[in-house]
Amino acid sequence: MASAEEYEHAPVPPAARKSLLSVAAVWFGFPMNLGNAVFGGVIVYNLGLVKGLLAILAGNLVLFGYVGALSHYAGRTGKNFALQAADTFGRRGRIAAAGLLSTVVIGWFSFQIGLTGSTLQDTLGWNPLWGALLGCALYTLLTVAGIRALAVVGMVATPLFVVLAAVAIGYGTSHGSGGDALTYQGAGSTLGFGGAVAIVIAGFSDSGTMTADFTRWSRTGRSAVTATFFAFPLANFLAYALGGVVVAIGGSADPAADGGGFLPLLTGHGPLLTAVAVLFVFVNLGSVASHCLYNGAVGWSALTPARMRPLALGLGVLGLVFALSGVWGHFVDWLNLLGVFVPPIGAVLITDQYLRRRRGPAEPRAVRWSALGSWAAGAVVAGLVHQLLPDSVDPLFGIVVAAAVYAAWDRRGTTAHPAVEPAASVTTPV
Repeated sequence: MASAEEYEHAPVPPAARKSLLSVAAVWFGFPMNLGNAVFGGVIVYNLGLVKGLLAILAGNLVLFGYVGALSHYAGRTGKNFALQAADTFGRRGRIAAAGLLSTVVIGWFSFQIGLTGSTLQDTLGWNPLWGALLGCALYTLLTVAGIRALAVVGMVATPLFVVLAAVAIGYGTSHGSGGDALTYQGAGSTLGFGGAVAIVIAGFSDSGTMTADFTRWSRTGRSAVTATFFAFPLANFLAYALGGVVVAIGGSADPAADGGGFLPLLTGHGPLLTAVAVLFVFVNLGSVASHCLYNGAVGWSALTPARMRPLALGLGVLGLVFALSGVWGHFVDWLNLLGVFVPPIGAVLITDQYLRRRRGPAEPRAVRWSALGSWAAGAVVAGLVHQLLPDSVDPLFGIVVAAAVYAAWDRRGTTAHPAVEPAASVTTPV
């Protein structure tokens, strides 16, 4: 059925593009999740409210520039991430970049499954295994429904998050006042401002780099950038900030570990609110999990002859296995890994797309070693910076180095070998 087509192997044609509201709903509902509230609380616990919010805002502005640039190209061409990667890294070279990210996002899917089970256990005493199993089944079915289902769940998850967070903060003010929150100075631990900014960037470096899977449905490049704005800084900042406020008012029993997770504040106030809190867990974490699984399924379907929906079912089972193994619990190490290896991929893509618009497409190749080498250079530098300068914004180092190396390599290559114009692809106006 045409309406169910997900365009895994070809650009989305102009006739199938969606409205700004629809695409914005997909992105807006993604960052508005409990996990980001947890991270926001951890940042505020370490830096204090005002300084913590500034770090969160700075990270989101970087994400907007990074993801917005990738989204603009997706809106112009209708290409998903794997198709974009083929342009930059080569037909076979894209397997390294697209294959890595399409697998990495399954780790985030697993994290949401594990978080579902543990959250229901901590707040309601549920068996975490059954909570994880139910979550996996629901989230996988939601992904199989396709891009339209992601837009619908985003429209539901976002207002539900804001309303329940406000209710939780209202209950949490019994531990402190608004004035106390503004003067909250934090614990002053080893996490500094730069490290906090890096956490915000790393938290969405994978799906942010794969933004084309969502924003390729936009009608123009500008529309895709506008849809991105609803995620970064708007929704992502709000989710982090609300978690930070929970910690600042004293609403978290263990802010160093649980951050701004506000679900416990919603329990013990009658069966109706408790039921709503349970629904919220599945809607909120399901929104995030389904987005990640969609990224993984679209990515691997573009790399193979398989279709998105069967792959989503298989990858959902794989994600459940990872979740039950306990891998999802190592989220700090996970963020460090993402911040080092992923942003240089996007930097190379952005640089290549910019150069293409200025001097025309490069000669199509199976592997473009300039792109792979630049990615490696950025990742190595980001890794070294992470080890030697632990409070730095290491993703930015990786982005800058990867972009600079690729630009220099490309300039040298175009001087020696003039570009060859390939066949035109499906595009839409800017």
